[in-house]
Amino acid sequence: MSIAEDSITTTAPLLLTVEQAAQQLGIGRTTVFALLKSGDLESIPLGRLRRIPAECITEYIDRLRAAARDSRQAA
Repeated sequence: MSIAEDSITTTAPLLLTVEQAAQQLGIGRTTVFALLKSGDLESIPLGRLRRIPAECITEYIDRLRAAARDSRQAA
């Protein structure tokens, strides 16, 4: 296996299942479904499936961090 092939096989998936997103965030499936329903976490339809773009996980975390910074500054 070449270096290029190895790097392709070790990259993270671009689209995550609810279970994968929950695992990455360290929360339960039910909480992920609640985040999806509220619009706090974005998902896309893929046929009959729902997938969460990996970048949306990062964006969600960034929003949480910004909100935490804002609440510390306001206090």
